[in-house]
Amino acid sequence: MKWLFTLALLFATNANAYNWPTITAKSWLVADGDGKVIDSQNAQAQRSIASISKLMTVLIVLDRHQNLDEIISQQPRIDWINLALIKSDNHAAKVLCDNYPGGTNACIYAMNIKARVLNMPETHFIEPTGLSVMNVSTATDLVQLVLAVSKYPEIVEASSSSEVKIKLRNKWFVFHNTNSIIGKRHKFIVSKTGYINASGGCIVMMLDTDVGRRIVVVLGSKNTRTRIPEAEFFAKKYKD
Repeated sequence: MKWLFTLALLFATNANAYNWPTITAKSWLVADGDGKVIDSQNAQAQRSIASISKLMTVLIVLDRHQNLDEIISQQPRIDWINLALIKSDNHAAKVLCDNYPGGTNACIYAMNIKARVLNMPETHFIEPTGLSVMNVSTATDLVQLVLAVSKYPEIVEASSSSEVKIKLRNKWFVFHNTNSIIGKRHKFIVSKTGYINASGGCIVMMLDTDVGRRIVVVLGSKNTRTRIPEAEFFAKKYKD
């Protein structure tokens, strides 16, 4: 049994040398830029997705071609979009949904219909923010969402912004992206974080790395500090 101890010690030493994180995610998936799965674990497990829900909220607003400069709740609609995606502001997502044609119920209905259209059969929304534990999906489904939103310039711009400046009552405020590595490493095409107690730390990303374009989904990570290192590890681990 001595060789088992030696092997375990060697693995632990190498992991530490390469700064590999301890994977705490309950479900994860890494795919190439076309959505072809490279590796995964529990990717079909349905889980709460927290603020990743906001990607769908913004997507269906953009699908309706609503005027982004229209003032709703005292701010241009584009400001609420940026606050929802960059700051992950819950009030912003609610404002967008409340001002959707037909109101909140029509907004939630559109989110669920879009999930069906995108072939996301295990995905369901009951509200626009992700605060409900009943906003659920799977890592496999979320790849389809990432591919879809990567075609929306407003979402791509927000995903690659480390911060957003918003003018409120004649004073400028700066809100930082909940993904702390944006602007520091990699080129991001899509990024959205999420966290509630039921979901754990969550993140979806599409990014360019030195091993190619990657889509990464991490669900059920231990907390908000572990989700990004784990996602970044998966993005760089698997070469083409």
